Amino acid sequence: MDIAVRNLRDRLRGSLIAAAATPMTTSGEVDLDLVSRYLVGLVADGATGLAVLAHTGRGPYLAPHVRAAVIERAVAVGVPVLAGVGGGAEDPAEQARVAAELGADGVLVFPSDGDRVALHEEVWRAARLPMIAFDLYTRPCPAGTLRELLAHPGVAGLKTALLSDAMGCQRAIALAREADRLAITGEDRMFGPSLLWGAEAALVGIAAASVGVTAAVLEAFAGKDLRAFEEASGRLDRLAQVTFTEPMEGYVQRMLWLAAAEGRVPGTHAHDPYGPPLQEEERAVVVAAFG
Repeated sequence: MDIAVRNLRDRLRGSLIAAAATPMTTSGEVDLDLVSRYLVGLVADGATGLAVLAHTGRGPYLAPHVRAAVIERAVAVGVPVLAGVGGGAEDPAEQARVAAELGADGVLVFPSDGDRVALHEEVWRAARLPMIAFDLYTRPCPAGTLRELLAHPGVAGLKTALLSDAMGCQRAIALAREADRLAITGEDRMFGPSLLWGAEAALVGIAAASVGVTAAVLEAFAGKDLRAFEEASGRLDRLAQVTFTEPMEGYVQRMLWLAAAEGRVPGTHAHDPYGPPLQEEERAVVVAAFG
């Protein structure tokens, strides 16, 4: 494992990395000053790292100049920053190179339909930035491919976000730990269990708002207080039940609704133009859950 990769792995162990949304208007316009305030607020409320332009941040849909500006604003916050690369028409290797130039600490590599190992090698050669591999529910990764990815010297860890596949999550965590890589939970609907199964850090979209709810679970787990862990996990589960539900891709909009209700972003920029249309009455359900 590359020394920089090992260092990031160790630095992120125990972290809560918020998979930040990208606040935008219905037409997709991004206010960068608002982005800065939003990211600073996530860190102030418990996030110890930021993942921008990831699945929650709709990175694959954003123009290169917007992506670059978001990374710059995240780096300025002063915590470890992972930038999402791939998943769209843009060259992920070029995205990684730009992220490195702008000071990102690593990249989260979106899963692809092609040769995933070759993709990670291409990204690594372009930027030499530590990589987080990504086992996502929309494109689950075969066990053999996961083993190959975890053997790559540029891969610091593996984020699993399989939502309802408990056995797949357990397998991914075990493979990451066997390979001496960081096992990162992205399991918003299996958050507490994934920690019990061996996850060592979290990178979750459910921390895009009400971030303290997620932070409390990690804190209780680290403190070995079973009752506190049970209570914190229950609170997070209640939030996940109303935000991470069908249509699943609607979770980004639901988290933005919650962020607006908390005053993190104004209603004018609490829109996800790339997700499925949701019924307006859903907003009241989401806000009432933690209003």
